[in-house]
Amino acid sequence: MLKLIIKILVSALAILVASWLPGGFEVDSFGVAISAAVVIGLLDWAINRFTGIDASPFGRGSVGFIAAAIILFITGKLVDGFHVTLIGAVVGAVILGIVDIFIPADKRPM
Repeated sequence: MLKLIIKILVSALAILVASWLPGGFEVDSFGVAISAAVVIGLLDWAINRFTGIDASPFGRGSVGFIAAAIILFITGKLVDGFHVTLIGAVVGAVILGIVDIFIPADKRPM
């Protein structure tokens, strides 16, 4: 359970960092970032479960990067207070990919 909480918190922090950069990626509060992290995790799980595509932006090639951007864009439509444009989804996928590089595999947010 602690591992899951750490994943959600790390993902929420990465989302907040991405929202501080210009580019169409906005988060209203830390609570919204946590909600978005949960939705991103669920969408990532669903895509991986049904298609076999791991939506990690880096390390999985262009398919993972595109899947991560799509997940962020869809999350923006599902979570109130989480606003993502198409460009913002790409910027966010890059930020989450950078976080993905530095976090050990068992603690990755996506």
